[in-house]
Amino acid sequence: MKIHKLAGIDIGSNSVRLLVSNVIESGETILFKKSSLTRLPIRLGPDAFGEGKISESNLKRLIAGMSAYRKIMEVHGVEKYRACATSALRESKNGIQVVERIYRESGVNIELISGKEEARMIFSSDMIGDVAEAHETFLYIDVGGGSTELTLFHKGEIRNSRSFKIGTIRLLKDLVKKKRWEEMKEWIQEKTEDFDEVLMVGSGGNINRTFKLAQKRKGETMTLKGLRGIREQILNFDDDQRMIEFDLNPDRTDVLPHALRIYINAMKWAGAEEMIVPKKGLADGIVRFLFREHFQ
Repeated sequence: MKIHKLAGIDIGSNSVRLLVSNVIESGETILFKKSSLTRLPIRLGPDAFGEGKISESNLKRLIAGMSAYRKIMEVHGVEKYRACATSALRESKNGIQVVERIYRESGVNIELISGKEEARMIFSSDMIGDVAEAHETFLYIDVGGGSTELTLFHKGEIRNSRSFKIGTIRLLKDLVKKKRWEEMKEWIQEKTEDFDEVLMVGSGGNINRTFKLAQKRKGETMTLKGLRGIREQILNFDDDQRMIEFDLNPDRTDVLPHALRIYINAMKWAGAEEMIVPKKGLADGIVRFLFREHFQ
């Protein structure tokens, strides 16, 4: 039996996550077991989408966060890691300078990846293998702070994939024009119209939290009607009340209604009545990608 310690860092628009995993090889069986998950509420989206660049204050927080993550990885004995930044850092005018400075001051090397590369990270893994075996056609949706990634699967293969600049932070700051919504609607309807039944597979911190709020168990689905009901409940409260009523963190309470708006619209346009929530994300994909790249 072999055990590898691998780590994935996901630098998003709303938060920064470090996942440390034990990858256990026993014969032909490979198990991915979470050892540690750390989330820092560093919100880069308002800087990137509002001001066009990462502020000095948030840069200092990122440097401190990456320095801490490096120490955590050292304590765990991580063999290999990969740190990936998505739309916020990618779209910032000073994104390259931020990455260079973080490397100089923390020693953590960050890659700026595209929406397609982000999807490849996830789909090169076995994370949705069970879904693909059980369902012929499904639309995978990952909602972040800056963008929404959509990938259509049919018979185990990717049919179409696209990234849209519609995310929770952009919606929070009223930065999404009606044209963007129309583009997403047209794309989803066009790509799914040939299929009688489309299942949604949802990814992202907000849908994971919603799954918990709905008191769903692993393997259960969420319905379009159920998502609408939860969003209506949430909108009955202001941000402060919402934190208490639904046990939400401050950096979740203001973006959750916007995330649900995206998921609900996507399901409606795809004609999907149910959604599976595997509770996996980019950090999980990074770990699996690292294992395949270096150990298989």
